[in-house]
Amino acid sequence: MRIGLVCPYDWEVPGGVREHISGLAEALIELGHDVSVIAPADDDADLPSYVVPAGRAVPVPYNGSVARLAFGFLSAGRVRRWLKDGNFDVVHVHEPAAPSLSLLACWVADEPIVATMHAAMPRSRALHAAQPILASALEKISGRIAVAEPARNTLVEHLGGDAVLIPNGVNVRRYEKAEPLPGFPGTGGTLGFLGRMDEPRKGLDILLEAFTMLADERPALRLLIAGRGDRDEVLDQVPEPLQDRVVLLG
Repeated sequence: MRIGLVCPYDWEVPGGVREHISGLAEALIELGHDVSVIAPADDDADLPSYVVPAGRAVPVPYNGSVARLAFGFLSAGRVRRWLKDGNFDVVHVHEPAAPSLSLLACWVADEPIVATMHAAMPRSRALHAAQPILASALEKISGRIAVAEPARNTLVEHLGGDAVLIPNGVNVRRYEKAEPLPGFPGTGGTLGFLGRMDEPRKGLDILLEAFTMLADERPALRLLIAGRGDRDEVLDQVPEPLQDRVVLLG
């Protein structure tokens, strides 16, 4: 099959949706499908061979964070040309409610459309207000997927319709032969955190509190943190006697 995947977020900025799309694209290519991804990215960016740049992304406040999106006449023109050149059997858009390429693709595409919802927004005045605008695009979607129950609830509550629940996949072959970090896993157990340390929605503050509670009961327990953020701000939330048991990888 010829499959077109639409990424709404800047391909050059690491993130969960981008990783989902790249993993899906590579899995489909391995299965023998012809796959192309369009994403916000500079024309001179170092991109995988299957990614087509749709122009520079701009930072936009979205869902409690700042997302780098692409929207406007230039982006719409590139999406239209990508669809024409791709002659896809199916177009798979991600986050079609975000003001970016996926929404543009829904408006423009004549091919069957599958959509994956990633975001969870319990309260969203913006989505409620934008529903009449989004309706003309979302009604063209043939199949809907949610990566988790909160994302499905967001769709049901704010946009109408329902979705099949398919959790995010992980390519375990990337990690099954990886060498453990020096000194890990150790004998006392490890708590792990992977995500942005400076993003409250990721819940690191809750994990730090849990680690502090457990550390007294388990003298050898350690906390391993990977992700961007301020190292000192993290350690300030941990009692000083326990700070040497917190390993931050950056």
